[in-house]
Amino acid sequence: MRKLIAAINMTLDGFCDHTVISADDELHQHYADLLNNAGVILYGRITYQLMQFWQTLVKNPSGEKSMDEFALIMDKIPKIVFSRTLKNAEWESAKLASQTIEKEVLELKQQSGKDIYIGSRSLILQLMKLNLIDEYQLCIHPVVAGSGLLLFENTNEKKMLKLIKTKTLNSGAVTLYYEAVHLRS
Repeated sequence: MRKLIAAINMTLDGFCDHTVISADDELHQHYADLLNNAGVILYGRITYQLMQFWQTLVKNPSGEKSMDEFALIMDKIPKIVFSRTLKNAEWESAKLASQTIEKEVLELKQQSGKDIYIGSRSLILQLMKLNLIDEYQLCIHPVVAGSGLLLFENTNEKKMLKLIKTKTLNSGAVTLYYEAVHLRS
């Protein structure tokens, strides 16, 4: 059974906003390593469309080694996109989900292979409410954004997590690895 892992960048004050963090070589390598060990990544429409930026670097490399290598890895990783408005996924390695998020994820988890990653805030929130996330990898950057989209916005239910590992980057960003603790009623 594959694990479902929520992996996301966030600010110290809990906001998910890629424009306020500094993505250096080490951060690109961190996520390249993560994707090399993933079987598939799940995206919502907005994040998927943001990630399509990496396709341009595959076609026209930037000359920055870490970015160009990350672009190649991002290009090849299978992606499943959850959207009510997209008619097709233009990226060759992407497909639109054909079922509800719950059914799609439950089927993916039953398959053999590498773990499943979630790369969108909206999907993390939905899958957290369904108690389907096995692990959280929160890369917290030393930035206070002050506003934006809170990762755990509108969560009404207590979720217990167990810290299993940490990783500190030279930038001061810290990735906290948490295992979900599923309480029995």
